[in-house]
Amino acid sequence: MFELVTSEASYYKSLEVLETHFLKNPVLVNTLSQSDMHFLFSNIEEVMKASERFLMDLENRIEQSLQISEVCDIVHHHAVKHFHVFITYVINQVYQQKNYRRILQGNQLFREAMAQLENHPCVRGLSFTSFLILPFQRITRLKMLVQNILKKAEENSEIEANAIKAHQQLEQIVKECNEGVRKMSRTEELISIEKTLEFKSKSVPVISHSRWLLKKGEVQQMAGPKSTRTMRSKKLHHPVYLFLFNNLLLITKRSSSGEKYQVLDSSTRAMLRTEDLEDQGQMLANVFNLKLLENQEERPVNYMLKTSSMSDKLRWICALTPNRRTRFMSTTSPQVQCIQSYSSQEPDELSIEMADLLNILERTEDGWMMGERLHDGERGWFPCRVVEEIQNQEVRAQNLRECQRIHMAYGGGASSGARLGSRGFPRQY
Repeated sequence: MFELVTSEASYYKSLEVLETHFLKNPVLVNTLSQSDMHFLFSNIEEVMKASERFLMDLENRIEQSLQISEVCDIVHHHAVKHFHVFITYVINQVYQQKNYRRILQGNQLFREAMAQLENHPCVRGLSFTSFLILPFQRITRLKMLVQNILKKAEENSEIEANAIKAHQQLEQIVKECNEGVRKMSRTEELISIEKTLEFKSKSVPVISHSRWLLKKGEVQQMAGPKSTRTMRSKKLHHPVYLFLFNNLLLITKRSSSGEKYQVLDSSTRAMLRTEDLEDQGQMLANVFNLKLLENQEERPVNYMLKTSSMSDKLRWICALTPNRRTRFMSTTSPQVQCIQSYSSQEPDELSIEMADLLNILERTEDGWMMGERLHDGERGWFPCRVVEEIQNQEVRAQNLRECQRIHMAYGGGASSGARLGSRGFPRQY
């Protein structure tokens, strides 16, 4: 509870730096149009007002008694009444980063002014974008703090009841932030991909509100007899580029310029099956069969595909056919804790933060794991080096019980979809 109060005070002070040093700086303002100011700062002043009101109520509670007995009732009240401004701000961040890069490249006066402002002692060596990301970090940090209060609260107490209500409301805000960001990002990505596609015969409409990209990348399509002797000829395998969406697979060939992709075949994702093949020497290493039960010509077809590594092969198999049985079942799966934050680099990866707990579902010998985060059920791949395995069986059981308590406390409604993260910025509040 004390950390919740002090971190809110620290967060508000940093927002004040963003306002006084950047937003209201006359030199910076004079280099930007009104629309560019809105692109960069969005509704940050409303976010500041929400934080100011929240901090005042927290400080009033401390004035009543230095020994803090409760804060979650205040959190719940402000989450219901005032924290909706976070949703608008976070969704706008999709455009915020893009426009910041555009302005930085095209406006020399802005670039020079920003360089001077970022060198000022008051920003303590932090970049302008690390201040813009503060509300993004804060709303998720608040949820985590309330979650920890809930874990320690006495069962059936008033503190637990208030913590449950506060956590529910924050969970809903984070969910709406995520869904807004995800929807805008996915639509932009689909538009970008469609512009690069050239259909050989039957055209497939790519842009849909219910479609998003899961994984893309180049693999080798292999042909001919399955023997090492005949595989030595390079003519027997050639590159194809896969675009895998949640409900569609496109098999394409990259153009010589590398900017366009000619669609060779397609299939709905429900019609895909995979078969892992045993390694048979270097030429037949990391190979699997992809079966299209019905392709764009309404006939079955089989592709023998070779990936660059064992982990890449397993990741493609898991993405193409997600309903296959995972190596570890949930009741017996190993459990790990994140010891180093990791931001996803590919659509099938999972961003994880320090102290996140995950059940491991798959593991490769070349350093990758697929895990399911305990508190929200999100799944994805991440490198083994950023986690350490929890060996103690009692600790693993305790972690599961704590997460189950949070979920069961309000009917299992804690899943929030992909979680907002720090994106590698230096501070979290």
